[in-house]
Amino acid sequence: MSSPEIASLSWGQMKVKGCPTTYKDCKVWPGGSRTWDWRETGTNHSPGVQPADLEEVVKKGVKTVVIGRGMSEALQVPASTVDYLKKNGIDVLVLQTEKAVAEYNTLAAQGVRVGGVFHSTC
Repeated sequence: MSSPEIASLSWGQMKVKGCPTTYKDCKVWPGGSRTWDWRETGTNHSPGVQPADLEEVVKKGVKTVVIGRGMSEALQVPASTVDYLKKNGIDVLVLQTEKAVAEYNTLAAQGVRVGGVFHSTC
């Protein structure tokens, strides 16, 4: 299965190709996507993205994870989260969300088993 293209991104709205849902924040992986609900793991802008936020994506067998920190990069990504991915043999890119989506789509188009978590506001 290939990673789905992110079809559009604007403040507070993301669309994934082939999915009828409009997301505010989303998780994507080869063959799927869903809402990224921060309440599930108690995530906030600080300390930011937790390993628990990424476990589901990691379990899908991705080789690369792209993390979108928001339009103004308000979402933090602690070193422990990057270390968690690297210890699992996964490459990680942490970028401003517009850049993250562009990079994710490039990797997906190249057939890389890429996943991501994206914050579409601040």
